[in-house]
Amino acid sequence: MHAMDSRKNYDENILYFDYLKLWIEKVKSNLELTTYTSHLQMINSRIKNYFTLNPVKLLELEPIYIQNFYDILLADGLKPTTVIRYHAIIRKSLDYAFKNDLIVNNPADKVKRPKKNIFVGSFYSENELNTLFEKSRNDPLHLVILLTAFYGLRRSEVLGLKWSAIDFENKTITIKHTIVEVKIKGTNRILGKDRTKTNASHRTLPLTDEIIIALENAKKQQKYYKKKFKKSYNTKYEEYVCLNPDGSIIKPDYVTRHFPLLLKNSGLRHIRFHDLRHSCASLLLARNVSMKAIQEWLGHAHYFRVRTHNQTVHTLKSPFHHSYFYILN
Repeated sequence: MHAMDSRKNYDENILYFDYLKLWIEKVKSNLELTTYTSHLQMINSRIKNYFTLNPVKLLELEPIYIQNFYDILLADGLKPTTVIRYHAIIRKSLDYAFKNDLIVNNPADKVKRPKKNIFVGSFYSENELNTLFEKSRNDPLHLVILLTAFYGLRRSEVLGLKWSAIDFENKTITIKHTIVEVKIKGTNRILGKDRTKTNASHRTLPLTDEIIIALENAKKQQKYYKKKFKKSYNTKYEEYVCLNPDGSIIKPDYVTRHFPLLLKNSGLRHIRFHDLRHSCASLLLARNVSMKAIQEWLGHAHYFRVRTHNQTVHTLKSPFHHSYFYILN
């Protein structure tokens, strides 16, 4: 039993929210930094607001308090999937207390967990993607868009792509690095990871001729800007592929904010940046590429749902030519 949880040091009158703050710091070392910062942000916002207005002791916390909290979140317009994230934090914190004999049962186990809302992403047709490629040719996100649409990459994967993952000789690209942005003590920080979301996400794919040309141009541009900016050029991220002209890394938040503006200014239909990933899956499916191949191409461990142009929903764990799959087939 941990020091925080020994009976002699345990305050039986501790409020649940005060316990929650102790719990998150206690388990911090076992969490990914991104998970910890996300949990902390949720704890210090809506959870804090609710349990400040409804102060209840850990020992007296009943399911009705938790259920009321979820009902308020849903009434405020939060999606069920977001409420489920709050549920996960509360349940894990109480499970920790139960396993350490601080409470006799976990009240969160008796609360009805919100059902996940089924989401079917939007996507672009091949013609729309080609228009997007042309319209974005002089945009800072052009290479990011190309790589995402061709390979169905996650935002963290495309921004985390390093030159060491590009094999021009054997014409392959390996997805094994990620970039995430987290807020620590009020300051946004960029974190690079030498691993992907899951083992299935780590994958090696063929370089297409279009992408080879785009990457070679990016290399030339980075050399040009390094000479142009001279001492003011940021050399910290030279190993990364997708950079701003001054050498700084393209931030995830910038992609999310800038992409819809690009679409609007280009007269293109609105989709989310992540929908480029859905677009890749939909085009592959339309060309009768096997679900297994699409699953491996996109780096999914399981199948999921994608809607094709005829509105048929296929179950798969979600480019433009069959030849792209010579490594997978």
